[in-house]
Amino acid sequence: MRYVRGFGRFWYEFIVGDDWKIAAGVCLVLGFGAVLVAATSVPHTAVTLLVLAGILAVVATSIVAAR
Repeated sequence: MRYVRGFGRFWYEFIVGDDWKIAAGVCLVLGFGAVLVAATSVPHTAVTLLVLAGILAVVATSIVAAR
């Protein structure tokens, strides 16, 4: 059981790290991108660029809010 708990702690720290808001924002942006790919005929290149812009916006917003 100790190994399972340690494995879970490692992945939590690796994904969430210091700011859970960034991890949640990135998950929301990736989910939005997945829904966009599945529900529309938007080219995958456009979705990739939108998701990249969304992730950059989440990180920039978090940095500005921390100041």
